[in-house]
Amino acid sequence: MNARASGRIRVAALATMFVVLLTARVATAATPSATQGPVETPPPTPVPPFGSPSPFVSVLHTPAPSAADPMVAAPSAVLADLDTGQLLWTKEPGQQLPIASVTKIMTALLILERTDPEEVVTVSDEAASGGPTTGISNLGLQAGERVRVEDLLYALILQSANDAALALAEHVAGSVEAFVELMNRRAMRLGLRETEFFSPNGLDDRGYSSARDLVRLTRAAYAEPAFQAVATTRFHEVPSPDGPPRVVQNRNVLLWLYPGAIGGKTGFTTAAGFCVVAAAEREGVRLVAVVLGSPSEAFSDAAEILNHGFAAFDRHTFVEPGETLGRLEIVGGRVPVAAGAGLDALVRASDVGLAERDERAAPRALFPPNEGERVGTLTVRAGDAVLGRVPLVVSSVPPPEPVEGSWLGRAASAVWDAVAGAFAALVD
Repeated sequence: MNARASGRIRVAALATMFVVLLTARVATAATPSATQGPVETPPPTPVPPFGSPSPFVSVLHTPAPSAADPMVAAPSAVLADLDTGQLLWTKEPGQQLPIASVTKIMTALLILERTDPEEVVTVSDEAASGGPTTGISNLGLQAGERVRVEDLLYALILQSANDAALALAEHVAGSVEAFVELMNRRAMRLGLRETEFFSPNGLDDRGYSSARDLVRLTRAAYAEPAFQAVATTRFHEVPSPDGPPRVVQNRNVLLWLYPGAIGGKTGFTTAAGFCVVAAAEREGVRLVAVVLGSPSEAFSDAAEILNHGFAAFDRHTFVEPGETLGRLEIVGGRVPVAAGAGLDALVRASDVGLAERDERAAPRALFPPNEGERVGTLTVRAGDAVLGRVPLVVSSVPPPEPVEGSWLGRAASAVWDAVAGAFAALVD
């Protein structure tokens, strides 16, 4: 073993001992509940293998929870319902900005969709060296080292390890370039129109997204149960090929400081500024805050936005599943319809009475339809906000309504309805 490797192992061992001691201290503190203030603070994050401490905030600077709109310094931010994607509050939600290591949410999503956690990754020379851009957030992978996908995933999300991102990308797609193509194809399928990726770790600064798109991406990630399990973990040990295990610590300090936090992802580069996607759950309501380009730490902004969500919004039922909704005019006749699904939405208490319903027939819906067939859409709005949409389905098929006039007139009317329906289908 050369002197450099020996020195790295000694430093890594010291860093590991430091983290273990901190872990023991944190483990003795009570976990904060959704109704109590936090009782612990996050320790500094040693970055193995060199052990350079990376201190993060230990106190959030936020106003008291309020129904008033948040006042954040970041140029772009969003608050959304994590379960439905409903946007609750926005600030320049479509602005395209660099997102730094928040990119790794997409990397993690593809890993969860395309691998088994027990698969073993053999680290290449390029992944070990970090390629052209690695930054300081590295796990310290060695060429030829064999590591489980699960361990690399923890390093990716908790410590934001850039070498782990490269190793995982090569394992899935054969090369980093091929993996980036997968990232962008997945983005297209998710409808991320304001997003393009150029690397699996986000360090190149050419990649960009929007707060609005990141809500969609985050919802897709949280649809994978393993993502939340990883993102809510504070510490994880990654076996080392020749020394003590490498301990990675979650850089999302909201896991310590914000009651109800259920993970997310942090990011920083000089070009991107401070970025964070932060999710939290209280009393069955799951919210996600996205903060991009903050000039200083983004955790306080995210906490203020989440506080606003929990203070200002309540969940209400606006449509019951199967609810009878009268008759809907379609081409050729009128049919009784019902709600094909229910609609629950988060809404400000002052806006509940403003909710309005709008029923619209599908242009291609022709009489007589089949029972249970979708023939339209019910949209529920409160002011300018769309709370949600549910399908309108046929509850029963009535006989055709009698048409007055001569048989020639009735035939002409039927032909006209058919032509009008065909034209509407063409232009829809």
